[in-house]
Amino acid sequence: MSKKYKKGRRQQKGSLNPLILLVGGVLLIVAALVLAFGNRNGGGTPALAVDQEMIDYGDIKLETNLTFAVKVTNTGDGTLRFREEPYIEVREGC
Repeated sequence: MSKKYKKGRRQQKGSLNPLILLVGGVLLIVAALVLAFGNRNGGGTPALAVDQEMIDYGDIKLETNLTFAVKVTNTGDGTLRFREEPYIEVREGC
């Protein structure tokens, strides 16, 4: 009886276990990399602050070149990234 049992069932020794271990190991490495590098915004919310909201030169002759400096800082706790090129809007005052 034991001879029939051994002949009827053939086991593949060690062929499935290393494959499962390999796939499981790769999945663990991928999960660790996603957790480590997936969230690049610093975990917080960025906030933009400008030192001057308005620059007033008074009355200026037409086609006079003027320069000014504006300090822009990130006051939030996340990384500030621009999706488009930043620009400055110049409006005529009253």
